[in-house]
Amino acid sequence: MGKKRIATQEGQLVDAKARSSTARGAKKKLVTCMLSIESTFNNTKAVVSDLKGNVLFWSSSGSLGFKGAKKGTPFAASKVGEILAEKAVTAGIKEVHAVVTGVGSGREPLIRAFVAPGIDLLSIKDRTPVPHNGPKPKKPRRV
Repeated sequence: MGKKRIATQEGQLVDAKARSSTARGAKKKLVTCMLSIESTFNNTKAVVSDLKGNVLFWSSSGSLGFKGAKKGTPFAASKVGEILAEKAVTAGIKEVHAVVTGVGSGREPLIRAFVAPGIDLLSIKDRTPVPHNGPKPKKPRRV
């Protein structure tokens, strides 16, 4: 089984893999989107969605190949931001609203890496859950 080739109308032969990567483009043309970031001590996940909440693309430090304690590092989070920014630029996204949850160290590096290619950051919301009264205390020990 050799390489598959596709004959174009001009009569030229093109590799199938080369054609599929360039032919695949963004399905929707959006200008404004939401960037949802979940940053924990163990991992950093990010989702790019439209303003209604429909997911366009996502990435996490675990999906990029980082393992163990390295998933929660700021470097891994910045790589996640770079990957998503590259996808966002090809989709035509110009503006982003960021929503951050969690207390991990990858919150800020991910946002910085995402806006580096020239995407405008409109707002940042911190939706980290905070307990009002804390957990219920343990019962007294009976001896």
